[in-house]
Amino acid sequence: MKVRVLHHNHCFDGLASAAVFSRFYQENISDVVEIDYTGLAHKPNQRVIEEELLDGEVNAIVDFKYSPSDNLTWWFDHHQSAFLSPEDEKHFFAEPSKTKFYDPNYRSCTKLIADVASSKFGFEEGNLRDLIEWADIIDGARYEDAKTAVELKVPALQLMLVIEATRNQELHGKIIRYMQTKELAEIMNEPEIRTEFEPLYDRHVKTSDLIRTAASCEEGVVFFDLVGHDAEGYNKFIPYYFFPQCTYSVSVSLTPSRAKVSAGFNPWSPTPRRHNLASICERFNGGGHAVVGAISFRPDEVEIARAAALAIVRELRS
Repeated sequence: MKVRVLHHNHCFDGLASAAVFSRFYQENISDVVEIDYTGLAHKPNQRVIEEELLDGEVNAIVDFKYSPSDNLTWWFDHHQSAFLSPEDEKHFFAEPSKTKFYDPNYRSCTKLIADVASSKFGFEEGNLRDLIEWADIIDGARYEDAKTAVELKVPALQLMLVIEATRNQELHGKIIRYMQTKELAEIMNEPEIRTEFEPLYDRHVKTSDLIRTAASCEEGVVFFDLVGHDAEGYNKFIPYYFFPQCTYSVSVSLTPSRAKVSAGFNPWSPTPRRHNLASICERFNGGGHAVVGAISFRPDEVEIARAAALAIVRELRS
């Protein structure tokens, strides 16, 4: 039997969700399966999850938007912006499902999967406990300080960098399989992972310097424009490392596939959060969580992206 797991791509929580779901499925549902993985990225004006992606006899989507497809078997998500349309949301809530779960109160989808699998199916997390905890720390921004999040001294955060910044798409599937059986330090000691990490870390240091130079902080909001620079997958805590007094950060970046606006709340801010960033981003067809959101535009819409970013900056500064 072929199981297809679609997961949030370039995201520690997305890959960890796929790993925990896979272990749970093989241990508690069926061990006679072949599991393949497909990474999903948010697209400009996305309206559907393409039906052809659900090509397994069993199909799961974890840490990503809902699909009303009859071919979707399992679904887990924790984002406030979990539905591509009001119709999709109505479809999910119209018929209670024993295999589709949504709870935006969870900091990470990995933890949601682990808890549901344990309480409803008797799954035992075993040696996945450290992976589950780190997914919750990373996706919930539960770091001790910005220095920890940016300087990347521990294996989990080094692996996070590889996941977020690698352009080797085949590596994600290998990491998901490693996560199911290996400790995080063991994964980082795998030669192909360590070889990938070293240049990515050098690039991370250069990107940190770029953001420090490009960013400005006014009225508690850091803004920087990375269009024209190769900064895909930059560490979102860098602004708080250099501007610890800020409350929010907003940025614009450009890749071959999209122009992106990112907005975040400083977890160590001396000022309380007053805005729901997911709700703000939803007005531009984006989404996320209350503390972090993003919007995707077509690559040729970079000026529209910049205008949206500046509108968000003005709102956060008001």
